[in-house]
Amino acid sequence: MAANVGQLSTDELREIIGSVIEEKLKEILGDPDEGLDLKANIRERLLLQQRAVTEGERGDDLNEVAERLGLT
Repeated sequence: MAANVGQLSTDELREIIGSVIEEKLKEILGDPDEGLDLKANIRERLLLQQRAVTEGERGDDLNEVAERLGLT
């Protein structure tokens, strides 16, 4: 990654801004379902998803999904 903002590409800057916004929203909103009971299979699925996000994986781009589903 570039050393300063002036050296970032548009995509790199969008990625950084998106990550910061996502992190801040998680911090502010927290988990509204915290403390509720989950079925074992749902809990495992959520833990796998949480690990993936922690490791930097991101979901599919909304526009690509919409296009794939013929919604655009």
